[in-house]
Amino acid sequence: MSDRIPRDKSHDYSEAMAHQRREFVQEKTTVRLDHVWHYSIDPQATAGNIENFTGVAQVPIGLVGPLYVVGEHAQGDFYVPMATTEGTLVASYNRGARLLRDSGGIKVTVVDDAMQRAAVFIFADARQARDFGLWVTDNFAAIAARAESTTRSGALRNIEQYAAARMRYLRFNYTTGDAAGQNMVGKATHAACEWILAEYPGIQRYMLSGAMDTDKKHAHINTLHTRGKRVIAEVTIASELLEKTMGVSAKTLYKARAISQVGSFMAGSVNTGAHSANGITAIFIATGQDVANVAESSAAIVYADLDARGDYYLSITIPSLIVATFGGGTGLATQRECLTMLGCQGAGKVRKLAEIIGATVLAGEVSLMCAMLAGDWVTSHDALGRNR
Repeated sequence: MSDRIPRDKSHDYSEAMAHQRREFVQEKTTVRLDHVWHYSIDPQATAGNIENFTGVAQVPIGLVGPLYVVGEHAQGDFYVPMATTEGTLVASYNRGARLLRDSGGIKVTVVDDAMQRAAVFIFADARQARDFGLWVTDNFAAIAARAESTTRSGALRNIEQYAAARMRYLRFNYTTGDAAGQNMVGKATHAACEWILAEYPGIQRYMLSGAMDTDKKHAHINTLHTRGKRVIAEVTIASELLEKTMGVSAKTLYKARAISQVGSFMAGSVNTGAHSANGITAIFIATGQDVANVAESSAAIVYADLDARGDYYLSITIPSLIVATFGGGTGLATQRECLTMLGCQGAGKVRKLAEIIGATVLAGEVSLMCAMLAGDWVTSHDALGRNR
């Protein structure tokens, strides 16, 4: 048997080819894929999502809820699917959801929306690069028209400019409708850059990405400027309710937050909260998001305060939540079911999904913070998080 993974140019997304690849694995590794091959999806439906389709990874899905969301797009109770293999995770988020529902719900706001591709143009010297930047500003409308000619749902919002040496970095910011949009903005920016190259003299060369778009990696520029959706979730919890439900007072929680802020600063963390990546990743897997975007989406700014009554105000700002309800993995069968469960499948639902994720993350934050202070963190993992 050849060492090359079996492929068929004409019928590669077929059950026959998937079966042939499983037999190939067994021949090469002596491992039988008794569970990988159990699936209900049509192999043809995976075209555009994966290559060399062989089977599926079955990740358990648990439900969190009811999660009461007071958003502009998501309103009311939701039962949130979370795909994870970490014991205690769903239980912790569920506990937080109950507390925040009893507090009147989680207010969530999407305050910004942008997806980037950051091209860089190289000139003979810095002065030429500076003059080019002025021309870009004057010709924004023409550049936008060329970029938007490649897409039905993308719109060029603005172009940030950054100068270094003899280079001019142009950070194209788009809105992308219900798609996450990385491929969309790449195609649009390529069209715009090719037009610029033909129109403006003196450009030595350009690169479609000069790495200032920070694709699949966190960067401080996104904390300030946004990549994907900028989502803020907030709630005020009565101190009496905190003590009754979590065994922790608002004052204790507030003081602990001040200490953890110092620790986050000393560690150089991109997240001043507890574990937003947990909730984001679990929902991403369940709903067909590009899971690698957790690298950017997990950055967070947690802020807390005590009001005049001694109640606890808590908020989390997620500056780079990259989500979609259309395209990518969202059309696959199980992922589509999970999105439909949330009322978020298809066009016009991406901000609703962003609000639900923001609310879920806040529930997880307050639950873990309280568990660490009340001494439940270790005991709950010991009770629920070990395979015996």
